[in-house]
Amino acid sequence: MRNSGKEWDLLNKLDREENLTQEEIVILLGCRDRKVEEQLFYLADEKRKKYVGEEVHLRGLVEFSNFCRRNCLYCGLRRDNRKLKRYRMSLEELYNLAEKIALQGLKTIVLQSGEDLAYDAKSLASLIHRIKKLDVAVALSIGEREPWEYALWRDAGADRYLLKQETFDRELFAKLHPDDDFDQRLECQRTLKELGYEVGSGNVVGLPYQTLQSLALDIKKFQEWDFDMIGIGPFIPNPDTPLGEEVSNPEGKYLLTLKVLALTRVLTKTSNLPATTALGTLIPGGREKALSCGANVFMPNFTPSFYQSRYIIYPGKGIEESWENYLLEVKKMIERKGRVVSTGYGNRVSSGSGEAGRR
Repeated sequence: MRNSGKEWDLLNKLDREENLTQEEIVILLGCRDRKVEEQLFYLADEKRKKYVGEEVHLRGLVEFSNFCRRNCLYCGLRRDNRKLKRYRMSLEELYNLAEKIALQGLKTIVLQSGEDLAYDAKSLASLIHRIKKLDVAVALSIGEREPWEYALWRDAGADRYLLKQETFDRELFAKLHPDDDFDQRLECQRTLKELGYEVGSGNVVGLPYQTLQSLALDIKKFQEWDFDMIGIGPFIPNPDTPLGEEVSNPEGKYLLTLKVLALTRVLTKTSNLPATTALGTLIPGGREKALSCGANVFMPNFTPSFYQSRYIIYPGKGIEESWENYLLEVKKMIERKGRVVSTGYGNRVSSGSGEAGRR
């Protein structure tokens, strides 16, 4: 990099040291020079090649319940959203879907829902035990539960747990999560690490009241906690939530999300980073672009269409009618990018040196 200037100096440092301070991250997040942005994306792609290679891991997602006990201001699944038609899939439906996903050759099944306590821990443990016999990894994304429940599911064979912090800015978290506790959520992530799960976190980019300092803090916390997977997606206002009237700036939010993703790749090195559905909803081709900015995971949605249409965290999510055609198109897209569809379980390549949460 021959260009001079503060931003170019920081990109040189980022390339050389694979680290920046929070204040330096703020400068790059705030830079609107397209050449700097494209160089950042290129650098993230090169680090992705170096640390996790060309494979893209496919994880089959099933959204099995849209009930939620929480009342987060930005989420369409929030408890007080009376316009949402609620549903719960039976455990037998879930197992049958898992069988079909495994037959498609995917080696990870992600079971996701709102925070729905109607599914008791022992029943879920039995389901996990059955699914594991399909020779797949099982990832859970079902919110905050008791430590003994996490332990029970881990003993049943669960491999991963995604519990996004959404923001590491304590004041912002309190504004957006009126009935949740910042420290309790972190404690859940610490417990999951201690139990031996691969642990996922993540954030939402472009939230009301969010600053570049907040986003830079998120990136440093991702690095500090050494998360195994980090989901980074843009905020898309849902009209059936208190933040539904927020003015959206799709292009600006899209570029900012890609910058957060790219910086996270360089600082976390081997963490698995999904190309999130929300990016593709915000801007056509957004998920594909994410694969050029550090992402190495793609999560095709295998939820039946009549349930998908009710799992409305944000509006505009595409609904896939044909699994086979959809999966074929995903694989073709990955190959067009010059990447390789992974045939393995998609475990993290190696752990970094983060200390937080391992105590």
